[in-house]
Amino acid sequence: MKLLGISSRINHPEYGKGVVTNVTTQHYWVTFIDGGLETIDIDSDFEVIEAADGDVDTISFLDVESSLVNILKKWSDTSEIVPIADKYKGGKLILEPADTSMKSYELPIDKFFHKIIMVRDRLRVMEQRINASNLDEQGKIDLQQYITRIYGSLTSFNVLFKSKSHNFVGQRSK
Repeated sequence: MKLLGISSRINHPEYGKGVVTNVTTQHYWVTFIDGGLETIDIDSDFEVIEAADGDVDTISFLDVESSLVNILKKWSDTSEIVPIADKYKGGKLILEPADTSMKSYELPIDKFFHKIIMVRDRLRVMEQRINASNLDEQGKIDLQQYITRIYGSLTSFNVLFKSKSHNFVGQRSK
């Protein structure tokens, strides 16, 4: 069975007459005159009024968009939005020197948190570039172990994350 192309016209026993507006590997998206947009199985029962010419690309726009977003996340050094734990919003980090004659240093915790996120994102990019490099497998494994140890060193900052899914994870003890 040859797939129908976008703009093909059909008559469906339940929905009536409509036009194919998108094609995926399993479904036609059809805008019906009386029923609006419906998805129907490619092998469902309907009459073809007029088939559109040309080959059909069975990848939907949604699939392409999702793939592009995943690729950009994986290979760019732009960071995702990671929320800080509510209890630290608007807080400040205060560094008190042991010498009481010296002034303490204050930094908005949101600014500090942003720097931690940048470090994490850059470590992820480094990890990806190592994995994509021409190093031999043992070289990749050795560098990956260093990165895992760095993540482990950063686990102290996990208290700042709103969601545990964003936490740093180091090497687990056996």
